[in-house]
Amino acid sequence: MKKQKVLFVCVHNSARSQMAEAWLNFFYGERFEAKSAGLEPGSLNPLVVRAMEEVDIDISQNKTKSVFDIIQSGELFSWVITVCDETTAERCPIFPGLVQRLHWSFPDPALLTGTFEERMTAVRVIRGDIRDKVQLWGATIKS
Repeated sequence: MKKQKVLFVCVHNSARSQMAEAWLNFFYGERFEAKSAGLEPGSLNPLVVRAMEEVDIDISQNKTKSVFDIIQSGELFSWVITVCDETTAERCPIFPGLVQRLHWSFPDPALLTGTFEERMTAVRVIRGDIRDKVQLWGATIKS
């Protein structure tokens, strides 16, 4: 069975898209091949790396990638899912081929304020929300 390719896109490819990619590959790796990229790639958010380690998923060696480099590579995707806010999602380029596009809005962990523990608590909530959305979506998509 051929896996459906899914690309998760956010601004910096440092948090939300990385978590969504990791969760989809974790739960449904036999049916989907998930990747992630950003409009303006940055560096991995250390709070997100730590939050994913707490659930035994290691993303610490992941590299941030540019969505434009992926387009230029010619790689085709069945699904492109933006996981940023509405304004940023509108900046996402059009992908070649027959691609289905979805938008899931999640708060940006880079914008969290407060103490370290307050920010970690908020990242855990975002992590859980992304996990739940990925699980529900993956369970409803036919191979």
